[in-house]
Amino acid sequence: MRSFLEIHEIATGRVRPVLEVAGRIEAPNWSPCGKWLLVNGDGLLYRVDLAAPALERIETGAATRCNNDHGISPDGQNILLSSHHEGQGSQIYRIPVSGGEPDKISPQAPSWWHGQSPDGVTLTYVAARGGSRVIDVYTLVSGEAERRLTMGEGHCDGPDYSPDGARIYYNCDRDGHAQIWVMAADGSGQRKLFADENVNWFPHPSPCGRHLLYLAYPPGTLGHPPDLPVSLVLCDPEGGNRRVAASFTGGQGTINVPNWAPDGSAFAYMRYLPD
Repeated sequence: MRSFLEIHEIATGRVRPVLEVAGRIEAPNWSPCGKWLLVNGDGLLYRVDLAAPALERIETGAATRCNNDHGISPDGQNILLSSHHEGQGSQIYRIPVSGGEPDKISPQAPSWWHGQSPDGVTLTYVAARGGSRVIDVYTLVSGEAERRLTMGEGHCDGPDYSPDGARIYYNCDRDGHAQIWVMAADGSGQRKLFADENVNWFPHPSPCGRHLLYLAYPPGTLGHPPDLPVSLVLCDPEGGNRRVAASFTGGQGTINVPNWAPDGSAFAYMRYLPD
């Protein structure tokens, strides 16, 4: 397996190669300062400096079973990560952006981080509760009880805030197969943006508010597996004007988490070349 970290520029459509490595790295986030990307691989987190691209390990203390649900706080001070190291399923932790011991912030397992409101106050994530394997969207404000926004209508995943914090985009298969949905930040007004035959995951609105990016799997795909022919699709925030930005081998790990440049001019992603 070879992993290719790349950047797609919106204005020109140009693809800029950043890093090629043996093995699998996943899920790039763009730092708020715009100077580096965050990725994971083999249970660890890495920084990739865009001026001199290489994998630089970030110290995560006891969290050595990190998955690809991670991100950087809007103020650039912390990394939010999801890890299985306590042996109870994925839980969400916070570390300083420079690295350190993880501070658990999710109330229960399993929980998988996916986004943070632009003001940094509210986390959004997916979780299963009460012995159920149904995955729903939740939000959490420090010091308060978590809030469940979807109610088992189907497998929901990939929640990400709009740049004004008013809406949460997510994917859900409540109507048969995964499509892109949106709701108000309090969970009201849930609606599907559009319907097509593709299996659509991980919607990410651009910070400039002009674009929505998502991952399209072939019809009939179950879940979000790796190493399939996939496309990255751009559309407007209401799901119109859909167009394929790129097609390649990918899936799991390609754009699981927010991946836009801070100014919305480009996005980062992973593609793969199986051995």
